[in-house]
Amino acid sequence: MNKTATLLKFLIPSLIGVFMFLYPLTDADGGTTIPIAYLAGLLLDIIGHDSTLLIITIIITLAAILTVIFSWIHKPNSKMLADIFSVTPVWVVTRLIGALFVLLTYFELGPEVVTSGGTGGMILNDLMPTLLSVFLFAGILLPLLLNYGLLEFVGAVFTKVMRPLFTLPGRSTVDNLASWVGDGTVGVLLSSKQYEDGYYTRREATVIATTFSVVSITFTVVILDLIDLMDYFGLFYLTVLVAGLAAAFIMPRIPPLSRIEDTYNREDRALNEEIPEGYNPFTWGYRQAMDKAEKADGFLDYLKDGLKTVGDMWFAVLPIVMAIGTLGTIVAEYTPVFTWIGAPFVPLLELVGIQEAQAASETLFIGFTDMFLPAILIETVASDMTRFVVGALSITQLIYLSEVGGVILGSKIPIGIGKLFIIFLLRTAITLPIIIIFAHIIF
Repeated sequence: MNKTATLLKFLIPSLIGVFMFLYPLTDADGGTTIPIAYLAGLLLDIIGHDSTLLIITIIITLAAILTVIFSWIHKPNSKMLADIFSVTPVWVVTRLIGALFVLLTYFELGPEVVTSGGTGGMILNDLMPTLLSVFLFAGILLPLLLNYGLLEFVGAVFTKVMRPLFTLPGRSTVDNLASWVGDGTVGVLLSSKQYEDGYYTRREATVIATTFSVVSITFTVVILDLIDLMDYFGLFYLTVLVAGLAAAFIMPRIPPLSRIEDTYNREDRALNEEIPEGYNPFTWGYRQAMDKAEKADGFLDYLKDGLKTVGDMWFAVLPIVMAIGTLGTIVAEYTPVFTWIGAPFVPLLELVGIQEAQAASETLFIGFTDMFLPAILIETVASDMTRFVVGALSITQLIYLSEVGGVILGSKIPIGIGKLFIIFLLRTAITLPIIIIFAHIIF
């Protein structure tokens, strides 16, 4: 392949990816959106709500059946099927619970505690359709950002800042960007593999997984849609970015992350972060991007990669969100647990000017269960600023068991649920004041 063709192979997919995930559009109602969110909404309009709910019910039920078969009865020969459906007993049970909840809710057969409009009914009717459509377009289009050299180029340019700012090797830039731009679970899986292969120390892998596996732009769109603040997309994501970077700077320098051993899983790796002589960060990034683009897959492999990502999201994430989301809303709706936990923070929230502080306080810690629950529980609050603060905090808290937290616990990265909860609390303490400051400036 000649140099011009390789350059075009780098630039065209990357620019299309940037447009689809980052370019602001004005929708028919005069609000701001981005192309993938617009396409997702258009698809839902075409399919219709009733058909969408049926599709979701079929996907989650099929996921549970195939998971039982391929995890407990017969190991699949296909690596793709094994990656999606061959899971540990905890996740088999979780997917079965998700299937039970979606069937009870869809057919309105179960007890009201499961199927009501504040629990399973809300998860199925309000959240799942958006996830279904956004996951479809995000899964197919994410390889444009990840596979054609964009991350290699940006990563090399920022290599020199990673160690002094975040105590991480330069090579982690690609993992971190994949997490921020693509999906938090992608960063977790990349970090786990890098740790397993001896490229990251135990501390570095844990820092990356628990600090940079931030909710993707895709999930940010879902949150903004739930809290009806899509007009503030740019300012909202800027707030998340600043608060997240502040946490990324502070967290590796304080316990428990600072006390994790800097030991490698393997000692036979010769890591070299130096930029070769004759190159600067920009030219080295360009060289790496060109190498990546030259080796990048053709269209059929791209499509296969995209569809696998869609399969991962539909069959792995949707059942977990249905299960954990319903359980979390049951606890939130039918028990006073989160009211008790959040009660001490009501005076503090009132002091810093947060309206409807009681409702906001009840969302502060429920995010550890699932990141969508705070947005769902706060969406009826009248104050735009309060919804903005809760929505942004739910993203920067990062450690939610229904996705990133669960993937971390299931990965090779050696960290337990106790430390994850401590990290969740520390991230809340660090990012909440920053988000409140931004909210006061914006509103």
